[in-house]
Amino acid sequence: MDTAQAGQCGAGRGDTGSGARRARIRRAVRSLSGPDPWKRGPVLAALALVLGLLMLLHAQITDRGGLGSLVETFLPWFGLFIPVLAAGALWRRSAAAVVALLLPVVAWLSLFGGLLFGKSQPGGDLTVVSHNVNAENPDPASTARDLAASGADLLALEEMTPQAAVAYGKELAKAYPYHTVQGTVGLWSKLPLSDSRSVDVLRGNVGPLAKTRRAEDLPVDPPRALRTAVATDQGPLVVYVAHLGSVRLMPRHGFWTDSRDVGAVALAKAVAAEQNERVVVLGDLNGTTDDRAFDGLTSQLHSAQEAAGHGFGFSWPASFPMARIDQILVRGVEPKSSWVLPATGSDHLPVAASISW
Repeated sequence: MDTAQAGQCGAGRGDTGSGARRARIRRAVRSLSGPDPWKRGPVLAALALVLGLLMLLHAQITDRGGLGSLVETFLPWFGLFIPVLAAGALWRRSAAAVVALLLPVVAWLSLFGGLLFGKSQPGGDLTVVSHNVNAENPDPASTARDLAASGADLLALEEMTPQAAVAYGKELAKAYPYHTVQGTVGLWSKLPLSDSRSVDVLRGNVGPLAKTRRAEDLPVDPPRALRTAVATDQGPLVVYVAHLGSVRLMPRHGFWTDSRDVGAVALAKAVAAEQNERVVVLGDLNGTTDDRAFDGLTSQLHSAQEAAGHGFGFSWPASFPMARIDQILVRGVEPKSSWVLPATGSDHLPVAASISW
């Protein structure tokens, strides 16, 4: 009898616990079914709508002080606000906020949802790698060995000092018998190169500081971009290697992008004038493909990462990548896969892609 009574008591407690849970569920349903949930959380609902409109209409944001470029550089990260607002909406039991959150969810997925699914394919005729090696890289030789180990057919390096260029040349000479260096950028190749020349993408007379200085007093910068033709079995492949001007957050001038923007226009004009059908642009462009400054380039070429990568492929900073400012853009060839290589001694991560004819 003691055992039976204990079992009955246990069953009673179980029923009580189950009944309490059912009661809580009924209360939650009732709290969301009445008129009050639509009146709760108006601020949360408004913030959700603003977030969605910001992502949908980012191209309409003024670029005064570089605001538009700054927003577009970190646009994918705006998605982090969605779960924060969702948690607030659930806590406040606000039906209006939950419905309003549909706008930023749809906006984010329409912009970046495709990057969540791997699109890489096996094969490829040529592997290309681009890396800003960092002028302050403490061990160029080690970086060169790491990059050569990738097996790339074409290896583009940016931000080389004259001394580092010599070190890279020595380490890469055996694996890459052909190379061209123009100023701070270079291309090492397993295939013959021809018609190599510098491309002018940097101006010393732009930006707020230049307005107070005479043109003859401005420094003469070394070339930061090159153009060369790679001989392949399928005909010439024109390759551009570029390191566009830096961007700066300045107290009086906001997100300063003048030098980079001038370079982006110059590079886009060079590509537009290119007669060869097959073109690859490699380099540190100091901006993402979402940035309006690169409309002239992205209207002619498409990103290997977006076409054949998995995820966002963030490349900078190497310690905690937050943006893909190192790009592989193509025209007339098909990206098969795109990925990011492990860190070297640089503050950027190398980016790679396999392309096919």
